[in-house]
Amino acid sequence: MDRNPSPPSPGRDKEEEEVAGGDCIGSTVYSKHWLFGVLSGLIQIVSPENTKSSSDDEEQQTELDEEMENEICRVWDMSMDEDVALFLQEFNAPDIFMGVLAKSKCPRLREICVGILGNMACFQEICVSISSEKNLGQVLLHCLYDSDPPTLLETSRLLLTCLSQAEVASVWVERIREHPAIYDSICFIMSSSTNVDLLVKVGEVVDKLFDLDEKLMLEWVRNGATQPLDQPQEESEEQPVFRLVPCILEAAKQVRSENPEWLDVYMHILQLLTTVDDGIQAIVHCPDTGKDIWNLLFDLVCHEFCQSDDPPIILQEQKTVLASAFSVLSAIYASQTEQEYLKIEKVDLPLIDSLIRVLQNMEQCQKKTENSTESNTEETKKTDLTQDDFHLKILKDILCEFLSNIFQALTKETVAQGVKEGQLSKQKCSCAFQNLLPFYSPVENEGQNVGTNCKEEAGGEVLAEE
Repeated sequence: MDRNPSPPSPGRDKEEEEVAGGDCIGSTVYSKHWLFGVLSGLIQIVSPENTKSSSDDEEQQTELDEEMENEICRVWDMSMDEDVALFLQEFNAPDIFMGVLAKSKCPRLREICVGILGNMACFQEICVSISSEKNLGQVLLHCLYDSDPPTLLETSRLLLTCLSQAEVASVWVERIREHPAIYDSICFIMSSSTNVDLLVKVGEVVDKLFDLDEKLMLEWVRNGATQPLDQPQEESEEQPVFRLVPCILEAAKQVRSENPEWLDVYMHILQLLTTVDDGIQAIVHCPDTGKDIWNLLFDLVCHEFCQSDDPPIILQEQKTVLASAFSVLSAIYASQTEQEYLKIEKVDLPLIDSLIRVLQNMEQCQKKTENSTESNTEETKKTDLTQDDFHLKILKDILCEFLSNIFQALTKETVAQGVKEGQLSKQKCSCAFQNLLPFYSPVENEGQNVGTNCKEEAGGEVLAEE
């Protein structure tokens, strides 16, 4: 008589589940045994017997076996999980990756290993552990001298992650200071790379470094400012001296050609430079570079960002890049350099038009924000308004200071021209003076004089004209 087979023993199923569960990494379904196998394969790649090679198989060393590449890429994806990252740390995977980076000539393998370390460093405990390993730190910094863009990108991402961790940031700043060649490598990338992703990430690293350590920023600004007198001309041609500001400018131009909205980081680097005297001097006292930076920023604020046909809300997306760009322009303008590109009649009216347009959009944004938060809870309303107000207030302060400096330098002829061409209308002047008034009201005499002079020259003529 046929019958259905007996079900398997419950005890056996339970035993198999326990064995399978013991092979899982943390609460994931990833296999420890499989991961051991991949890491063992990596060890074999950089083992002494495999690293000894002749020129015949040197080309083979630069390529990665397809199966191994697929497996190590899976580890790269898995390393975004904290349980996997912690398991890799316990298995001393960073030491294995360090061996690969020190010995392997395969660009793809090096990129993946740095990428895995970058994912692991996203978790604070592991970031602290990685940063405490001096040898690993040296090997990772040496990756900045690599010629492979993807490896450079992953190295920059890893460095930025570590620099963003307050507990270890100073360790990496000091290591970078101890390696002067990193300056040359970063300048070379900024001045010659066409890989915009790499340029943006390197820019973020530089921005973070300068934000963390003003002393390092000053060292880099002064580095390459003058060529050693005893250096032969022939040698100087073979080994060019990189200057920081022109390299930043080249990177900014390249990034702008891809997407102007990605310029935020380079605008902020320039803004940081203007906070120290040496930084200002490096910008304005190099005629060609100073002119190019002024022209780039002038074109951005007058013809690219926050235009008359853009909706006012666009200001929320562009407020940080506009704040940096106007801040740098204001610093150059206030430096009182006798440069042709700063001639009053050439720059004042377009800048006034742009500055007031941003202020008008700001007023519209604030009104819409207030109206849209009426239906929100009180706590949410306060949070949103505080965040918006903070960034918009910074932008407003920069705009008003710049506008004030320009107004004080206006001539009646320039005002008349502005009225005729439409840059100075009753509505625009009213917006400008309403925003400027709070900046002068605490200083009774001087503030009233400046405000009165501006109003007489600009507002008075506008009213007469209309």
